[in-house]
Amino acid sequence: MDLTLRELTALNAIRKAMAAARLRPKNIVLAADTLVAIDDHVLGKPKDRNEAVSMLERLSGRAHEVCTSVFICDPASAKSTSFHEISRVRFHRLTRDKIDTYLTHVDPLDKAGAYAAQGFGSEIIEKIDGCYTNVVGLPMEKTIAALAEFAVVPK
Repeated sequence: MDLTLRELTALNAIRKAMAAARLRPKNIVLAADTLVAIDDHVLGKPKDRNEAVSMLERLSGRAHEVCTSVFICDPASAKSTSFHEISRVRFHRLTRDKIDTYLTHVDPLDKAGAYAAQGFGSEIIEKIDGCYTNVVGLPMEKTIAALAEFAVVPK
């Protein structure tokens, strides 16, 4: 049985949070995971530059989904919450030269789908339908609301 994009990100966020909670059992822990999917194929972080180029070529001129799942827990009280956000991103048509130029500005190896919306994202992204901060990696609107449930208010 294959997991959905949402299920994969949710499980990854929970695993990250539980690992951190073991180290900081008195702290409220927030963990998130973001993945990209196109044609029912999940794109995580590329293993090298060649895979990053392949990912960007696959996304070129097309729309794809970006899913981020967030898990917040308070190990001391055993309270937790989780949520996800899905945004749809459309890329410009990218020539190999545009991809190579983009990769001179961005390290693709630490980014799902080999790209970032922030910074030089406008060079490759035509349109985002949905939450921009989700595409960056943490849907802030939902995250701020969820943290309030734990009496955590960003300054």
